[in-house]
Amino acid sequence: MKKIWLALVGLMLAFSASAAQFTDGQQYITLDKPATGEPQVVEFFSFFCPHCYQFERVYHVSETVKKNLPENVKVTKYHVEFLGGEMGKTATQAWAVAMALGVEDKVAAPIFDGIQKTQTITDADSLKDTFVKAAGITPAEYDGAFNSFAVKALVAQQEKAAVDVNLQGVPAMFVNGKYMVNNGGLDTSSMDTVALQYADVVKFLVAKK
Repeated sequence: MKKIWLALVGLMLAFSASAAQFTDGQQYITLDKPATGEPQVVEFFSFFCPHCYQFERVYHVSETVKKNLPENVKVTKYHVEFLGGEMGKTATQAWAVAMALGVEDKVAAPIFDGIQKTQTITDADSLKDTFVKAAGITPAEYDGAFNSFAVKALVAQQEKAAVDVNLQGVPAMFVNGKYMVNNGGLDTSSMDTVALQYADVVKFLVAKK
């Protein structure tokens, strides 16, 4: 019993030490004006942002954050349209299609690669083709969703969320409508640890409320 108690104390101290490393203004920033009604954890990104590509395809931050959060906490990803010109707007609407059809995990990687790695996605048609190939939907299903009221509502939802948190750039992750993970305050010297470090900060902020 004594050993179990000592082990529990050790875990508590370890958590306290870890939590103490996360400081407002360093690893995270408290928003001046909290946003209400936003998802518990929301990530803003753009398929045209090189840093977002690294975030997703090199460091695997999004995937690691999801794996390390409690099961009842969902990460919602919103695309922004201020990069990529007209294609940025098209990609935002296409991402709303992915959200509406529940195929985000199937299309995110191939879209990122098609835009930034192979340059095979250059217009609305090649973007649609990627959906058809990666998500197994028909062109008609894509077109129907793309022009639907539900997708237009999701586009507006993404735009409103960015305004609500006064989004200044991507990639960016916000927690509880109150906190933003400070990318510049994290140790990015090791590719092996940056995703876990990011996940630890998000998990800490989720619990912080």
